[in-house]
Amino acid sequence: MLMIADNIRNFLKEHYQEILVKEVRIGLGYTGVLLENGNAGVAYTFKPGLFEGCSVFMGDRPLAGKPSHKFLDYIGSSVVVESAVGIATANALVNQRQDLGSEGDVLDILKIKPTDRIGMVGFFGPLVPLLKGMVQELLIFEQATSLAEGLFPAEKALELLPTCDIAFITSTTLINGTLEPLLTASQNCREVVLVGASTLLLPEVFEPFGVTLLSGVIITNPVGIFQVISEGGGMRFFKPYIKKLNLRVKEK
Repeated sequence: MLMIADNIRNFLKEHYQEILVKEVRIGLGYTGVLLENGNAGVAYTFKPGLFEGCSVFMGDRPLAGKPSHKFLDYIGSSVVVESAVGIATANALVNQRQDLGSEGDVLDILKIKPTDRIGMVGFFGPLVPLLKGMVQELLIFEQATSLAEGLFPAEKALELLPTCDIAFITSTTLINGTLEPLLTASQNCREVVLVGASTLLLPEVFEPFGVTLLSGVIITNPVGIFQVISEGGGMRFFKPYIKKLNLRVKEK
């Protein structure tokens, strides 16, 4: 993900004002960053790859009080918790873009055909039964194949995404550095959608890589979000404190 990481850092540093970080919260499910201007952003916390022992973040401390752009340098780090802090900071910076795009569920935005073959990287439980009733075939690629029956191992995505009409890709791939090869494999798909709370709502960054739609969240209540993070919660518990936002990148 090095090229995308560079694009994110360069774009934000050029176009977004540097703001002091008020608080960083690294939870078991998500990582959150709160800026002094009240904006907040989140990113998924990967459990595999964390340091063993009682400290999971070994970077420069304290985190609170540092300028936001310093944390952008963590994006693309091979240390996944650092990368999560970087993406959460980026999401906090762009959280002000809530006047753009369309609110609501991503399936309300896409034009899905009954003949479509859909590839889904990451298991999105709420979308699965809906999509299965709408399309010819749904292929789900997941690291944790025990989540449901019929899941393909994550590594099969690179082989099978080129055969799909639409690709849904979890934005956690921004954090663990696996996004770029997945986008390459999806280049012939009619729609390529980045999905999830970690999604960075920056069409300018993703357009060169073939992404057509960004489906993420805007945090409307940082206090509520940070409580959920502290209590080990995730997306299903975020709902009262966010609004879902879909940004069209381009039409293929």
